[in-house]
Amino acid sequence: MSNRWPGGLIRKTPVTPAGPYQDGAAPGVWTLAEAAYWVKQGKWPIAGNIRPEYIAVAHTTTPFVSAYPWSGSGFGTKFTDPATLPTGQGNGVAFSPSVNAIAVAHGTTPFISAYPWSNSGFGTKFANPATLPTGVGAGVAFNPAGTAIAVAHNNTPFLSAYPWSGSGFGTKFTDPATLPTGFGRSVAFNPAGTAIAVANSSLAPRITAYPWSGSGFGTKFADPSTLPTGNGFGVAFSPAGDAIAVAHEFTPFITAYPWSGSGFGTKFTNPATLPTDNSAGVAFSPAGDAIAVAHSTSPFVTAYPWSGSGFGTKFANPATLPPQAGQGVAFSPAGNAIAVAHFTTPFVSAYPWSGSGFGTKFANPATLPASTGRGVAFATV
Repeated sequence: MSNRWPGGLIRKTPVTPAGPYQDGAAPGVWTLAEAAYWVKQGKWPIAGNIRPEYIAVAHTTTPFVSAYPWSGSGFGTKFTDPATLPTGQGNGVAFSPSVNAIAVAHGTTPFISAYPWSNSGFGTKFANPATLPTGVGAGVAFNPAGTAIAVAHNNTPFLSAYPWSGSGFGTKFTDPATLPTGFGRSVAFNPAGTAIAVANSSLAPRITAYPWSGSGFGTKFADPSTLPTGNGFGVAFSPAGDAIAVAHEFTPFITAYPWSGSGFGTKFTNPATLPTDNSAGVAFSPAGDAIAVAHSTSPFVTAYPWSGSGFGTKFANPATLPPQAGQGVAFSPAGNAIAVAHFTTPFVSAYPWSGSGFGTKFANPATLPASTGRGVAFATV
């Protein structure tokens, strides 16, 4: 039996298609009579995307997070704001791997807010973790299994992690034995869920990584032999888990390393054409064949081919640039779109993406985020 067909087990009475996408939501199969019944009723196949897609933007003024349906046509109608808003400036946003939750790292206590997520948008806010992050939440990530959530934040320990379940936050994991050295700005798990990395500002090494398991943090990996040259603001692992990249202040503004079970390898050669200024966000495409950097001066986003050898020749800039400093960047899960959160209206700009690079900018959402976009995330059910 397929777990992708609508309906339930074979039965005399047809089961209403579960949707909301074409291949349904319940395991089981239909008899031909059941299928014919719903086809005749016009209930299945259901028109539209095979799988729902979403995009969310964390931004600096209320409601602090804005979310939209996403399709090949771009932004849909903005979802209703959550009933209980994050309490301050939204800095980072992430969907859980199963796309049944969304979390926002933000500027005032409790510093992290999480909500159930469905095709209807935000659910009722989960209870705050019993032990809160100790300062401004700047970045948030779920592990690939969806069993843990981590928050990069100001004030020691600079990184806080919790078990995650359908009930929300569990009891905070013990802090790593060796803490990051300053304000945690961004956090990422590797695709295998066996490592966690935090980009931080204030003091070297500005990138810190640990083994990760169901017990939490392991013993800190050795620092890379060549450190990022300035404060780290963004971090990402490649989809294959064989590289890690850091967006940071000061030239070359982006630094990348091979990654393995032993930690950092020898730094990749810098791209031939560097980002133009301090970088705040970095993302790999889902296929692992491109890397994009959000940064503070024009063109505000820079993208390169990526391979096992590192950076390729820079892609042409988008024809319509983001209007101001890029703060965050993300590829859609299908790898056919890229979005940049930035200063200045419309606060988020999105483009088709292909092997040739940027396409023609999508129309802005009808209802814009309220202010400067600080982080952006896509999700597909």
